[in-house]
Amino acid sequence: MTTVRIPVQAIKGRGVAQQTPHRFERDTRAAFDDGWGTLDDAAAAGEEAPAPATQVTLEDAKSAITHNDSPDIGFNLGLNPYRGCEHGCVYCYARPTHSYLNLSPGLDFETRLVAKRNIAEVLRAELLRPAYAPDLLAIGTVTDAYQPIERGLRLTRQVLELLHTAHHPLAMVTKGSGVERDIDLLAPMGRQRLAAVYVTITTLDPALARILEPRAAAPHRRLSTIRTLAEAGVPTGVSVSPQIPFINDDMEQVLEAAFEAGARRAFYQVLRLPWELSPMFRQWLEQHYPDRAARVMARVQDMRGGKDYDADFATRMKGQGIWADLLRQRFVKTCDRLGFNRTREPLDTTQFRPAALRGQGDLF
Repeated sequence: MTTVRIPVQAIKGRGVAQQTPHRFERDTRAAFDDGWGTLDDAAAAGEEAPAPATQVTLEDAKSAITHNDSPDIGFNLGLNPYRGCEHGCVYCYARPTHSYLNLSPGLDFETRLVAKRNIAEVLRAELLRPAYAPDLLAIGTVTDAYQPIERGLRLTRQVLELLHTAHHPLAMVTKGSGVERDIDLLAPMGRQRLAAVYVTITTLDPALARILEPRAAAPHRRLSTIRTLAEAGVPTGVSVSPQIPFINDDMEQVLEAAFEAGARRAFYQVLRLPWELSPMFRQWLEQHYPDRAARVMARVQDMRGGKDYDADFATRMKGQGIWADLLRQRFVKTCDRLGFNRTREPLDTTQFRPAALRGQGDLF
């Protein structure tokens, strides 16, 4: 007996097209054609797969600050107000974290979100601990702090208000233009060397961005955000990550546009495909770029020692081999030509005033 599998169809506004089973599941299920011609009828009618609605669960967080000891990451403290991300970036290395919630790293990651509703209260308590030592706090490094649900929930805003009051240094990475809403907090902090913002621009091609990161701000909108932040005095940078062979090949053009908009810092990473992300990305390639899918993955494996992914701290961010070295050369030469990363003043931890969080004045 021959089993006919239902071909996976792209879902408008979503990065992936199905509920990929997570690695802790005991059973997996797959749809199949029942033989009644329903697939042919749907195709003839031009029907698309229905777009699942976004669901938000409110969570009481036990902690706010995460501690990082990975040697290849340039910060020690992190904070993420949300789990999951509605931006739906197909390449997101954080997708497999949804497995720990017994949810799919596929559609669940971008449709079943968790908001840490008490994040500001917990952060306040942690900053007031006598043993707390101030350090750069990186916000939104796992899931975007300015994804669409932030407009209503304002959890990131609450965190920024706390850090602004306490004069605590922070850095942010985002694809969301919503960061402009909080410029009243970020601008004075930026002028005091207490804040820096990086905007991720993966490509300038709007058609590619629409299927690669469907609910993030459009590329031209992110350039406008860079300009707005820079003109307000916020130290602003650009992330041209991830670099995907034969997909987003406009690194130089992105850097040029970002520099013209006011960014003065830049960094990049290559595509990372841990755990369930590898089969999801392969499926995305077959949907959107079947003519080059094998070629893309061959180059990815060239940079990963023959595997889809290698978690080695020495190579996981930039890769290894000839292709990784070519990317590095392109990035370094373009940055040198434009003037990126020539000066980098560290953010100032000495201004931290925890007493302000208690509503107390400062005698000095």
